[in-house]
Amino acid sequence: MNAPGRRMPCSRTTRRHSPAPRRLTLSVRWAGRLLCWSLAAGMTTAALDLLAAPQAAWWPTVWPLPWYLTGISIPAWAILRAREKATQQPPDEDTLPGHWDRAA
Repeated sequence: MNAPGRRMPCSRTTRRHSPAPRRLTLSVRWAGRLLCWSLAAGMTTAALDLLAAPQAAWWPTVWPLPWYLTGISIPAWAILRAREKATQQPPDEDTLPGHWDRAA
Protein backbone atom coordinates (compact mmCIF):
# COMPACT_ATOMS: atom_id res chain seq x y z
CA MET A 1 0.00 0.00 0.00
CA ASN A 2 1.04 3.55 -0.52
CA ALA A 3 1.62 6.07 2.19
CA PRO A 4 -1.31 8.48 2.61
CA GLY A 5 -1.06 11.43 0.26
CA ARG A 6 1.44 9.79 -2.05
CA ARG A 7 0.59 9.27 -5.69
CA MET A 8 0.82 5.98 -7.49
CA PRO A 9 3.71 5.85 -10.02
CA CYS A 10 1.33 5.26 -12.91
CA SER A 11 -1.07 8.07 -12.06
CA ARG A 12 -1.16 11.06 -14.36
CA THR A 13 -0.25 14.52 -13.27
CA THR A 14 -3.14 16.87 -12.68
CA ARG A 15 -1.30 19.98 -13.86
CA ARG A 16 -2.73 21.71 -16.88
CA HIS A 17 -0.34 22.45 -19.68
CA SER A 18 -0.43 25.80 -21.38
CA PRO A 19 -1.31 25.93 -25.09
CA ALA A 20 2.07 27.53 -25.93
CA PRO A 21 4.07 24.24 -25.94
CA ARG A 22 1.40 22.63 -28.09
CA ARG A 23 1.58 25.51 -30.55
CA LEU A 24 5.37 25.21 -30.62
CA THR A 25 5.10 21.46 -31.19
CA LEU A 26 2.76 22.04 -34.12
CA SER A 27 5.17 24.62 -35.56
CA VAL A 28 8.05 22.15 -35.29
CA ARG A 29 5.95 19.46 -36.94
CA TRP A 30 4.97 21.73 -39.86
CA ALA A 31 8.54 22.97 -40.31
CA GLY A 32 9.72 19.34 -40.41
CA ARG A 33 7.10 18.46 -42.99
CA LEU A 34 8.09 21.47 -45.08
CA LEU A 35 11.71 20.37 -44.88
CA CYS A 36 10.95 16.80 -45.95
CA TRP A 37 8.61 17.76 -48.78
CA SER A 38 10.88 20.48 -50.15
CA LEU A 39 13.81 18.06 -50.08
CA ALA A 40 11.74 15.45 -51.92
CA ALA A 41 10.60 18.03 -54.47
CA GLY A 42 14.17 19.21 -54.93
CA MET A 43 15.41 15.69 -55.61
CA THR A 44 12.53 15.08 -58.00
CA THR A 45 13.11 18.27 -59.98
CA ALA A 46 16.87 17.62 -60.10
CA ALA A 47 16.28 14.11 -61.43
CA LEU A 48 13.77 15.41 -63.94
CA ASP A 49 16.22 18.09 -65.08
CA LEU A 50 18.97 15.49 -65.48
CA LEU A 51 16.92 12.78 -67.19
CA ALA A 52 14.31 14.64 -69.21
CA ALA A 53 16.08 17.98 -69.80
CA PRO A 54 12.87 20.05 -70.14
CA GLN A 55 13.08 22.80 -72.75
CA ALA A 56 10.40 25.08 -71.28
CA ALA A 57 11.52 28.68 -70.85
CA TRP A 58 10.41 28.77 -67.21
CA TRP A 59 12.14 25.53 -66.20
CA PRO A 60 15.60 26.98 -65.34
CA THR A 61 13.87 29.35 -62.92
CA VAL A 62 11.53 26.80 -61.31
CA TRP A 63 13.65 23.69 -60.76
CA PRO A 64 15.98 25.17 -58.07
CA LEU A 65 13.10 26.66 -56.02
CA PRO A 66 12.62 23.54 -53.83
CA TRP A 67 16.33 23.64 -52.99
CA TYR A 68 16.03 27.26 -51.88
CA LEU A 69 13.04 26.30 -49.75
CA THR A 70 15.04 23.43 -48.25
CA GLY A 71 17.85 25.81 -47.37
CA ILE A 72 15.40 28.13 -45.62
CA SER A 73 13.48 25.40 -43.81
CA ILE A 74 16.55 23.67 -42.29
CA PRO A 75 17.48 26.54 -39.93
CA ALA A 76 13.81 27.28 -39.24
CA TRP A 77 13.20 23.69 -38.15
CA ALA A 78 16.43 23.58 -36.12
CA ILE A 79 15.60 26.78 -34.23
CA LEU A 80 12.03 25.71 -33.54
CA ARG A 81 13.16 22.26 -32.40
CA ALA A 82 15.76 23.76 -30.06
CA ARG A 83 13.10 26.04 -28.55
CA GLU A 84 10.76 23.08 -28.14
CA LYS A 85 13.45 21.08 -26.36
CA ALA A 86 14.24 24.04 -24.08
CA THR A 87 10.61 24.36 -22.96
CA GLN A 88 10.23 20.69 -22.02
CA GLN A 89 10.17 20.08 -18.30
CA PRO A 90 11.99 17.18 -16.68
CA PRO A 91 9.73 14.35 -15.44
CA ASP A 92 8.48 14.32 -11.87
CA GLU A 93 10.52 12.36 -9.35
CA ASP A 94 7.58 10.04 -8.74
CA THR A 95 7.43 8.99 -12.39
CA LEU A 96 11.09 8.01 -12.67
CA PRO A 97 11.55 4.22 -12.56
CA GLY A 98 14.39 4.49 -10.01
CA HIS A 99 12.02 6.03 -7.47
CA TRP A 100 9.23 3.50 -7.76
CA ASP A 101 8.53 1.30 -4.79
CA ARG A 102 9.46 -2.31 -5.29
CA ALA A 103 6.74 -4.89 -4.99
CA ALA A 104 7.29 -7.56 -2.37
